Amino acid sequence: MRIGVVSVQGAFPEHISSSVQAMRRMGVEGEAVPVRRSKDLEGVDALIIPGGESTTIAKLLWRFHLSQRLLEMAEEGVPIMGTCAGLVLLAKEGDDQVQKTETRLLGLMDMAVDRNAFGRQRESFEAELEIDGLDKPFPAVFIRAPVITRVWGGCRILSRYQGSIVMARQENLLALSFHPELSHDTRIHEMLVSMARR
Repeated sequence: MRIGVVSVQGAFPEHISSSVQAMRRMGVEGEAVPVRRSKDLEGVDALIIPGGESTTIAKLLWRFHLSQRLLEMAEEGVPIMGTCAGLVLLAKEGDDQVQKTETRLLGLMDMAVDRNAFGRQRESFEAELEIDGLDKPFPAVFIRAPVITRVWGGCRILSRYQGSIVMARQENLLALSFHPELSHDTRIHEMLVSMARR
C-alpha cells in the first residue's frame, strides 16, 4: 500500500510517520510518501491533505498542478483525509475569511466551514473525543482549528466537540478539524488504511 501526504506546506512529516505506524500495527505492507508534484500521485492508494495555512496550500495545489488530479482521484474513490486546513479545502462552502482571501476550495464534501472557529495559535488545546467507529475516546489536538458549521447531502457527522462538528465522512472522504498526527494514537490513520483496503 502507498499513502501519499501532500507536502507543499504544513504538518506533513508527522502524517508520514503516523501512516507508516498505522500500516505496521495493522500488518499491512506499505510506505508513506511525500507528494509535491502530480507525478508523485501515481500508484497512491490513499491521500492526506495536512494542516497548515489553507490559503497557501490551496495556491500551491493549483500552482503545482495537483488539484486536478486530486479531484479525479476523489471521483475514482481513492480515500482522501483532510486535517485542519485540509478539512477547509475539502469543503464546498467557506466562511467570510475564505472568501476574503479568495481561497480556491476543492469543493468535494457537502459541508460548510468556519476557518478559525477556535481562535488563534495560543488557543490550541487537547480534548478526548468520542468518534463514530472508535471504541474509546481519541486524544485530539486542536491548533487554530476550523469547524464544520453544517453538513448536507451525503456528508455524515462522525464527531462533535461541545456541540461543534469536528469530524465528518462522505464516502471515500474524511475531514477532521484536529491533528491526529500529533497524538500517539494511530487509529484515525488506521481508519484511512482500512478505507484504502476495501
